[in-house]
Amino acid sequence: MLDGPEGRHAAAVRRLGPGEALVVSDGRGGGVACVVDSAVGKESLTLTVTRRWRDPAPRPRIVLAQALVKGDRGELAVELATETGVDSVVPWRAERSVARWDDGPRGAKALARWRSTVREAAKQSRRTWVPPVTEPVGTAGLAALVGSSALAVVLDAAAPSGLTDLDLPADGDLLLVVGPEGGISDRESATLREAGAQVARLGPTVLRASTTASAAIAALGVLTTRWR
Repeated sequence: MLDGPEGRHAAAVRRLGPGEALVVSDGRGGGVACVVDSAVGKESLTLTVTRRWRDPAPRPRIVLAQALVKGDRGELAVELATETGVDSVVPWRAERSVARWDDGPRGAKALARWRSTVREAAKQSRRTWVPPVTEPVGTAGLAALVGSSALAVVLDAAAPSGLTDLDLPADGDLLLVVGPEGGISDRESATLREAGAQVARLGPTVLRASTTASAAIAALGVLTTRWR
């Protein structure tokens, strides 16, 4: 039986009928292929399971530290990153971020929107792994993540070295740091480099803060074994 919000969406919005196929995931790598039975309610579906499987977690694991972006561009950034395969999202309170997630109801509402966006993007792209979105961090918290990662890369269009010049890890966390529209400050860059991060560019063009991560994640899918 598929009920709750997902069952309501499948029955009332998508209007799935008897004999139609769908995939249900637990968000942690487990997938179930199902067929809708003849009994279909207004807010639920009765399903027959035809196959079960479990997808291994991708290696290396890509963690995105995405600077807060004004308006809906932050949601666009995490949506595209999820579709291209990010494994975890860390909202970053960068110095030059115009958007501010203050502690309290407004910050909680903004974080909930990112989490909802990621969840819906994971379903749309048929991912069995749904990336978690952590509580926001400042630069000190981000530096701590740099120190615990197999590799941390600060993406900067002005960097002398490219992403293809780096020695990419085969396992562990690969942390991508994407700054706000105004760029990462010299102080932030120094702090992250002192913690062990490397600075690299993607290519000859300058991307928006909302599209940088997805381009980098797609490139890493080819440069590592993630897409093989």
